[in-house]
Amino acid sequence: MSLNNKANEQETTFWWHLEKLRWVILRTLAVVGLLMVLFFSNKDFLFNKIILAPLNSDFYVYRWFNEIAKLLNFSDLTIDSFHLQLININLAGQFMAHLSISFAFALIASVPYLLFEIWRFIFPALYPHERKNIELIFFFSSLLFYLGAIVSYLIIFPLTIRFLGTYQVSSLVPNQIALSSYISALYILVFSLGLTFEIPVLSYFLSRLGIITRQMLKKGRGLALVIILIAAAVITPTTDPFTMMVVTVPLYLLYEVSILVCKKDTGQ
Repeated sequence: MSLNNKANEQETTFWWHLEKLRWVILRTLAVVGLLMVLFFSNKDFLFNKIILAPLNSDFYVYRWFNEIAKLLNFSDLTIDSFHLQLININLAGQFMAHLSISFAFALIASVPYLLFEIWRFIFPALYPHERKNIELIFFFSSLLFYLGAIVSYLIIFPLTIRFLGTYQVSSLVPNQIALSSYISALYILVFSLGLTFEIPVLSYFLSRLGIITRQMLKKGRGLALVIILIAAAVITPTTDPFTMMVVTVPLYLLYEVSILVCKKDTGQ
């Protein structure tokens, strides 16, 4: 009889957690949906001021680079006057782009709320000291993701678009850039760098699982720097060292932060 009661209690607990999870999902979808409607209704601002702004040399980031080039007397940083024209080859292409961009921005904007819902769901199962750590982890996860997305949008994406959009193997082959290709590049660069900035959080969990140690990361500093330099050279299509360093420095700082958040080795 006690075994049956225990089984019934476990089943009740399972369905209770499942119901809680269902409401977490519904609330999250509702927030994302509301934000999506908000962004969708502000099409002109969303596209003209944010998404399509890097297509023109008047974009404020290009002006910043020109000012830095003058200040440092470094002509390689100068962004020449240019304007890229996008084309749409699909009947529903622009409408689908509007929908997808609205959804992407809603998803990015809802990251703190999504993490809050996850935290609230797992909160009852945590010990007091774990609750404090989880709060910090969720806070820094959001912060690092947004930092990565901002760095990508303000530096890497504009320079990539400017370089690849104006690059030609011959004057006989003009560039005709599809809207879908442009948006795909934006998604890949922004989200990939946003996730890359989560390296300290990943290192924290891997160290708790015993997969990596602080000493291991310290010994790998030289190799990590070489890999970061290679990655920066690949990420930044331009050849000037300043742009490369703009990418290298934050990535290496993330590595150093990863060392700090790792669990101390036994006997250290």
